Amino acid sequence: MSTTQSERLRALLEPLVGKAGLDLEDVTLSASGRRRQLLVVVDAEDGVQLDTVAAVSRSVSQALDESDVMGETEYVLEVTSPGTDRPLTEPRHFRRNEGRLVKLSLKERGELIARIMAVDETGLDLEVPGVKGRKPKPARADFAEIAKARVEVEFNRKAGEPDDDLGDIQDRDGLDDDGSDIDETTEEA
Repeated sequence: MSTTQSERLRALLEPLVGKAGLDLEDVTLSASGRRRQLLVVVDAEDGVQLDTVAAVSRSVSQALDESDVMGETEYVLEVTSPGTDRPLTEPRHFRRNEGRLVKLSLKERGELIARIMAVDETGLDLEVPGVKGRKPKPARADFAEIAKARVEVEFNRKAGEPDDDLGDIQDRDGLDDDGSDIDETTEEA
């Protein structure tokens, strides 16, 4: 996808997504044979509800139909929320994952696995889990020193720990409570 088309898509879609109270995280156009797929990734502070994704998908589809940004070639539109494997790159990504375990690659200190306890304008307050019965230790990571970051999926989280809401799993990783894929909203144009 050319930069020009990417910029045109972002300019068209960002106001629509923002009007729904969501952030436009990514726009990706890929080709598969004669067909193309336009993937629009949206997110919000409190996660994304399926009904909101459906409404945004309808408005995005209508706006694309009314514009010439996609040209005349067929494409499949998919509007979705980010999965757990997406990189955390913006302060808002870290805020949305407070209470979760993350794997950080730090420029000076190497890799660190820790739980996000708080996020401020300069970085993260973390809790490094204790090993072999030891107590967790506090740590700090400034945004400037974070090279990479991703959420670590926890399957053995104890009940009652912060962020122990199964409904939240659907919003963040595209899986239903039973672990099956959710086909959030896909339309053909």
